Amino acid sequence: MRIQLAAESTHVYGGKPEWLKIRPPTETFSELKGLVAHFGLHTVCQEAHCPNMSECWSGGTATFMVLGDTCTRGCKFCAVKTGNPRGIVNSAEPFMLAQCIKEINQLNGDKLDYIVITSVDRDDLPDQGAGHFAGCVTETKKAVPGIMVEVLTPDFRGSRECIKAVVDAQPDVFDHNIETVKRLQRSVRDPRANYEQSLSVLATAKEINPKVFTKSSIMLGLGEAEEEVIEAMKDLLAVGVDILTLGQYLRPSSWHLPVAEYVRPEKFNKLKLVGEGLGFKYVAAGPFVRSSYRAGELFVKNVLKKQVENEQGVNGSG
Repeated sequence: MRIQLAAESTHVYGGKPEWLKIRPPTETFSELKGLVAHFGLHTVCQEAHCPNMSECWSGGTATFMVLGDTCTRGCKFCAVKTGNPRGIVNSAEPFMLAQCIKEINQLNGDKLDYIVITSVDRDDLPDQGAGHFAGCVTETKKAVPGIMVEVLTPDFRGSRECIKAVVDAQPDVFDHNIETVKRLQRSVRDPRANYEQSLSVLATAKEINPKVFTKSSIMLGLGEAEEEVIEAMKDLLAVGVDILTLGQYLRPSSWHLPVAEYVRPEKFNKLKLVGEGLGFKYVAAGPFVRSSYRAGELFVKNVLKKQVENEQGVNGSG
């Protein structure tokens, strides 16, 4: 089971086609929302207005956003608020996060075995928050032995030292998003982010620890051509990315980028097959798929766990 808290608000600006229907939340929504509030934590699902409310909250799951709720970047697709956090960091957050996850685990009968930790960009900090991020991974693994942790990181402005700090905390999956195709980077992302830098982050993580699974995500519906998506897939594979997610961009408000296209489910299915054919170990594609959505769940449960079991078998058979 994964933990992923979906959006507090399901509003998406503008009309949507029939296949973009969102179900209402269930009772679990309130239970988990209460726990997160009790520990003073944030979820990217709430801050970014993720649409997967019913499926994720009713499954008793959450993707946690550390280092506060204010991002120093201003990407034109993102609903997370931007500003200057002025170096403020809650030093107790790694411990509080670990305790919250432990309680959610107990709430769900100790079935929680996979969580996602992400963060806002913190260009205001000397290490861009990498040490704090690493601490969250370490404390979580200490509090819940055997839990698998996926990290969805900022680009750390390409700093190898920052990337190494997070990778050395031994997450099971290292995720960083290129967000869109190469041509649209400047019009979609903050000027401090770029395509080559994001590819470099993923390449560096793999170089530091070849055993860590790497992952990235592309939003569709921003005006990209199919050939550009396939080109981006090839670029990601070239730097060793194992897992790819493809989802529909949904406009959070009237001042965010407009949706250029509502991509039909059939096209997502086609691109999923293309990605698998090119060589990704796992591809999740669909209108509601998000980077921290259930995208890696089947991969982790069917591939990563088997790999761990095989390694234990080999070590035990000696």
